[in-house]
Amino acid sequence: MLTILGFVMIATFLVLIMTKKMSPIAALVLIPALFCVAVGQGAKLGDYVIEGVGTLAPTAAMLMFAIVYFGVMIDVGLFDPIVRAILRFCKADPMRIVIGTALLAAIVSLDGDGSTTFMITVSAMYPLYKRLKMSLVVMTCVAATANGVMNTLPWGGPTARAATALKVDAADIFVPMIPALAVGLLAVILLACVLGRRERKRLGMLTLDEALVTEPETVLVGAGGGDRLTKAPEGTGTGGAGSAGVSQGGDEEHELKGLDPDRPTLRPKLYWFNAGLTVALLAAMILELMPIPVLFLIGAALALTVNFPRMTDQRARIAAHADNVLNVSGMVFAAAVFTGVLTGTGMVEHMADWLVGAIPDGMGPHMAVVTGVLSLPLTYFMSNDGFYFGVLPVLAEAGAAHGVSHLEIARASIVGQPLHMSSPLVPAVYVLVGMAKVEFGDHTRFTVKWAVLTSLVVLGAAILFGLV
Repeated sequence: MLTILGFVMIATFLVLIMTKKMSPIAALVLIPALFCVAVGQGAKLGDYVIEGVGTLAPTAAMLMFAIVYFGVMIDVGLFDPIVRAILRFCKADPMRIVIGTALLAAIVSLDGDGSTTFMITVSAMYPLYKRLKMSLVVMTCVAATANGVMNTLPWGGPTARAATALKVDAADIFVPMIPALAVGLLAVILLACVLGRRERKRLGMLTLDEALVTEPETVLVGAGGGDRLTKAPEGTGTGGAGSAGVSQGGDEEHELKGLDPDRPTLRPKLYWFNAGLTVALLAAMILELMPIPVLFLIGAALALTVNFPRMTDQRARIAAHADNVLNVSGMVFAAAVFTGVLTGTGMVEHMADWLVGAIPDGMGPHMAVVTGVLSLPLTYFMSNDGFYFGVLPVLAEAGAAHGVSHLEIARASIVGQPLHMSSPLVPAVYVLVGMAKVEFGDHTRFTVKWAVLTSLVVLGAAILFGLV
């Protein structure tokens, strides 16, 4: 009974948000509350929610301070050189812009954190998509899928969880999988080409001059200022965050600007301090010197204090990013209700047991492939912790009985990450859709099929290379 109710609860949630009958926050809270009462455990709802909040509170804290930290870094110009390089490549060609989105998301994903990847990618690319009237769900789809492939890095989470759960070395899981994951990344680039060609066909091939003429008066000013738009004087050539600008030099060459080069928050004299602080922060994350929320809390405090010594300026920077902080942290705590009920009532456990029990005995020798296929729906419908610590050991033992090694099972278990990154249970996806001003339901409808295809490409490559 709990198995059926678990699947029905998830299906109800997805249908309501995809049809836009309810907002994600309302659905994350009300749907599990109703189902908790339906299974006769309404009296324990408070305990389940508090337990869920306790589990996700560190994630919410990390997101809050990470948004402030990277928002400040964007404000002061740390990422301007990277953004300019990507935008020079993109020009005003929709296909190049989508490919640039995939490349930027993949590069920034090296830090192992999806939230920071989405903050940087959307901050750089969003105004360019808006300027050229490109589809924003294309941006969120490509960014999420690219980040999903890169999320398999040993410090990204899933690989470490698989290694811990099955008591194997993370390097033995990840290093052999590099060729298959590289194929997955190439699949994302190919996806970007396909979606970009669609956008180019829909919008036409624009030159930089045409892009400027389309909306000559509208530019995005500053970073972290929400949707604040302003009228730019004609001929100023100053673009916003990622918008196109004109450089009126002696040769009158057109040059794509990154973030507004004249914004008052720039701190060029502190560039190397900010770069060093960011590298040190990421290194401390990888080395696990402190919990990530603590690192971002300290990093945000240092970044604000050094770059904006005046209290009024600090308040202004915090206020500029408060909208994103509130939206994301609110979504995380709402998701705590969903995960708390799903786990506390035993729905997750019964769903996992049912799926494992449904595997025919004849599939035993192919348990690695079965694990890879199951990783798609299971990591989408439950947290990585639930899958890797609850389900994976059961799959590994079933495989061991047929001579399938734990390493093969562990490698297969990470192929579902491109789909996992668009799961409603992943806090980072709310950063992505929130900053991109995209409805979560629209993102889900558009992205799931492409993310599933990418995951299957990774699994197919792993089988072809004899890794699973």
